[in-house]
Amino acid sequence: MERKKIYNPNSTESVNERRIFGGDPTGLFELNNIKYQWAYNLWDMMLNNTWFPKEVDMTTDVRDYKQLTDAEKRAYDKALSQLIFMDSLQTNNLIDNVNPYITSPEINLILVRQAFEEALHSQSYAVMVDSISQNSDEIYDMWRQDPMLKHKNDNIAHVYETLAGNPTDTDILKAMFANQILEGIYFYSGFTFFYTLARSGKMLGSAQMIRFIQRDEVTHLLIFQNMINATRKERPELFTPELIEEVYEMFDKAVELEISWGRHITEGQILGLTDDIIEDYIKYLADKRLHAVGLEKRYHREHPIKWVDNFSSFNDQKTNFFEGNVTNYSKGSLNFDDF
Repeated sequence: MERKKIYNPNSTESVNERRIFGGDPTGLFELNNIKYQWAYNLWDMMLNNTWFPKEVDMTTDVRDYKQLTDAEKRAYDKALSQLIFMDSLQTNNLIDNVNPYITSPEINLILVRQAFEEALHSQSYAVMVDSISQNSDEIYDMWRQDPMLKHKNDNIAHVYETLAGNPTDTDILKAMFANQILEGIYFYSGFTFFYTLARSGKMLGSAQMIRFIQRDEVTHLLIFQNMINATRKERPELFTPELIEEVYEMFDKAVELEISWGRHITEGQILGLTDDIIEDYIKYLADKRLHAVGLEKRYHREHPIKWVDNFSSFNDQKTNFFEGNVTNYSKGSLNFDDF
C-alpha cells in the first residue's frame, strides 16, 4: 500500500466512496460533507477537552514524594517512565506510521489532534518529573536500565515496525488493533497506580494530571475502536479467521506483558494492588476492548477495582475528587451513545 497523496486533483472520489484506508482522496478537508459522523463528533469533543499541564497544581507532590516508601517511589518512577515511553512512541507512530495511510479527511483530522494530545502528555510527564525528581535523567533513562521495562517497550514497538516499510491492508488493520491495545490496556493499567496512591491521600497533583491525560485517552481509544468497526463494515473480507486468531494472540501477549509489568513495579508492596487484583483488572480491560470491536471475551474477569472509574471520570462532576477545585469548565463529559 502506498501513502496517500497530499494533493490529488485527479481524484473523483465522492463522499460515500471514502474509505478508512485504501481510498483516493483529493487532499482537501471538505468538512461540510463527511462520511464518518463519529469522527467529527470526536473532533468536537477533543476540542472541548482542551487543557494544559500548567492548570494542575503539583506543589504538594514535592512534599508527598519525599514521604513515600521506597517501594512507592520505585513504582512511581517506573510507572511514569513507562507512560513517557508510550506517549513518545504514539506521537511519532500516529504522524509517521498511521495517518499517512488513512484516506478519510475527518479521520485525518482527529489523528492530528490525537498526536498533539500525546505530545501534550509528554509535557505533562516532564512537569511531574521536575516536581519530584532531583535527577530527571534517572526516570528518562530507566527504559535503558530496567530489563523488564526494556522488554515490554521492545514488544510494544515491534508491533508498529511493519508500518515503517510497505504495509498491506491487513497490516493497517492489525495496527488499529495494536493501537486499541495501547490506548485501552497499557495506558489504563499505567494510570491505575497513580489513582491508588491518591486514594490514600498521596501525590494528588500527579493523579489529577493523570486524570486529564486519561480523559484524552478515552477519546483516543474510541478513535481506533470506531476505525476497526467501520473497517469491518467496509472491508469484511479482511476479517479472516487467521486475522482474528492473530488479534487474540496480540491480546494474549499484551495481557501477559502488562500483568508481569504490574507485578514488577508493585513488588507486592503497594496497598490496594495485589498480584491477583492486577491480573483480574488487566484481563477485565482486555475483555472490554475485545467486546467493543465485536470479538468474543477471552478471560471472563469481573472489575476488581471499580473505585478507579470514579477517580478517573469527569462525567457529571462539577468538582475535582481531591480538593473540591472546579476543573470541569465547559469541558465535555463523554456520551458513548454518540459513537
